[in-house]
Amino acid sequence: MQTPSPASATGSASEVFATFLKLGLTSFGGPVAHLGYFRQEIVLRRRWLSEAEYADLVALCQFLPGPASSQVGVALGLQRAGWIGALAAFVAFTLPSAALLFAFALGAAQLGGDLGQGALAGLKIVAVAIVAQAVWGMARALCPDGPRAAIALGAVAMLAFVPGPLGMLGAIGFGAVAGLALGKGAAIAGTRLGAKPQSGPVSRRIGLGALILFFALLIGLPFLATLGQGWAVMDAFYRAGALVFGGGHVVLPLLQAEVVAPGWVSTEEFLAGYGAAQAVPGPLFTFAAYLGAVLGPAPNGLAGAALALCALFLPGFLLLVGVFPYWDRFRAMAFAQSLLQGANAAVVGILGAALYSPVFTSAVADLRDFTLALACFLALVMGKAPPWAVVVLAGLGGMGLAVIG
Repeated sequence: MQTPSPASATGSASEVFATFLKLGLTSFGGPVAHLGYFRQEIVLRRRWLSEAEYADLVALCQFLPGPASSQVGVALGLQRAGWIGALAAFVAFTLPSAALLFAFALGAAQLGGDLGQGALAGLKIVAVAIVAQAVWGMARALCPDGPRAAIALGAVAMLAFVPGPLGMLGAIGFGAVAGLALGKGAAIAGTRLGAKPQSGPVSRRIGLGALILFFALLIGLPFLATLGQGWAVMDAFYRAGALVFGGGHVVLPLLQAEVVAPGWVSTEEFLAGYGAAQAVPGPLFTFAAYLGAVLGPAPNGLAGAALALCALFLPGFLLLVGVFPYWDRFRAMAFAQSLLQGANAAVVGILGAALYSPVFTSAVADLRDFTLALACFLALVMGKAPPWAVVVLAGLGGMGLAVIG
């Protein structure tokens, strides 16, 4: 049976909200798993669009910086119920995990005693396993040959000498230029994963306006950051969201450079929150709700969580809206595919550098910690255990180590 195209299908915002709230409550396992849940619920069960149309949406969102699964969700809501549908999809998919991480931020400060501190130590240790798994998987997918592996190594070297946001931006730029020089994108440029995506209510004028706003904020927020802490927080999270290539885990080194380096969040708080983020459903970007809540200077608490969350998601959504009307033509350009391949290889190096510092150096103090981290890694990679279960294992293991002393 042929499913209706997004241009002709109509739905209500309440229908979109209910659908994505269910997904937000049950979608464990990261962005790749989320896309599988979306396909099952929206393509196969509800028949909002065809397999080919869904595949094209996924290709678009994986090409852009930002949280791919959330971008796909917003695009689906947009096509189903217009702009209100896009907002409904975002809020419903994001709210459950954001609320859980905000609650964890409020409760983490209350954890005292050996058992509480042991549980927090376990959350830091599980971050080692989670990031190591991400580096391993991304390296196999994004650095399949010698030249791209060399780009990843070059990114690590750049960060060794120029740490922080400037080094990361330079590493991504280096990777993009190197990818352009390699010219490997010609092999996949112009290929079709399915039908041309429908732009729905996104006209070329709206798309161009979104792109202008994206760059205006990226350039202007650093200047506004001097006016107060609220602007500084928005600048930090917006810049991190604008540079996330290759998967949600890449937000870890970007956010670490933005909030830990200036002293807004301690390394211990940062890694504990990142570990907790693995145990909740929905997008990993909701880690921002935790960080915004625990920021040292105000705004923090609920206001900080809301500001950080919106600022981190905003650039990815502006790019999605901006590119939507032009996607079919843009993806046929070989240089665009080459740039992306090089940037993605550099991202593997950036995440690999973060695996060493701050993740490993801050979480693993001795051989017992390393043993627990290795057990978590093997459970993820060899045992195929779900991340939330490994987080529970690490928390219990950290408590056990605390009791042993």
